[in-house]
Amino acid sequence: MERVIGILGGMGPLATVELFRRIVLKTPAKKDQDHPRIIIYNNSKIPDRTAYILGKGENPLPELIESAKKLEAWGADFIIMPCNTAHYFAEEIQKAVNIPFINMIEETAEYIKNLGLKKVGILATDGTIKGMVYHQALLSRGIKIAVPNEKDQKSLMDAIYDGIKAGNIEWGRREMLKVAKKLEKRSDGLIAGCTEVSVALRQEDFEIPLIDPMDVIAEKAVKLALDL
Repeated sequence: MERVIGILGGMGPLATVELFRRIVLKTPAKKDQDHPRIIIYNNSKIPDRTAYILGKGENPLPELIESAKKLEAWGADFIIMPCNTAHYFAEEIQKAVNIPFINMIEETAEYIKNLGLKKVGILATDGTIKGMVYHQALLSRGIKIAVPNEKDQKSLMDAIYDGIKAGNIEWGRREMLKVAKKLEKRSDGLIAGCTEVSVALRQEDFEIPLIDPMDVIAEKAVKLALDL
């Protein structure tokens, strides 16, 4: 039975497009008709999650819930979401709809557990880290956590916003890699906790695994949609 994938976007166009691309790449298709059906709602009215988590912005939950309900009404059989920080609201989103919300954070934590890693570094901005979206999922599976210090969190934020998002790709990648290399020394693996991290950095940059949550959730979505 084929199921329809719902992608809840609007928290960075790059993330939404990149998740769609990952799903296409992970689909075992020989022709166009072999690909799963996907509904994307890119709601640009969703307020900044990091700002809210840090106590400086509007609550994004109402718009997240409205977006999830629209995907359900339009025929999605389950919902996935590429934004790490938005998973701070995962339980409330799931309660608001009658279809499954596939939690990227939980799926990533389980993937890391199956890899046998004991300590992972979360390469992410302050919203993801201070929101602790990965902490419970990892710690409940016996996996220890390393995070960048405050200065490096700001450096990573600058690399993303003044570098990757602003089109200064090479500078952003260099600055991001500096932070990542420090975290690598304290970890058995690294989580690409922002879309821009997974786009800018590559596995060959490191001697330890670089885990990409969007890869994890894309593979899960394909298996669910095509009943593999």
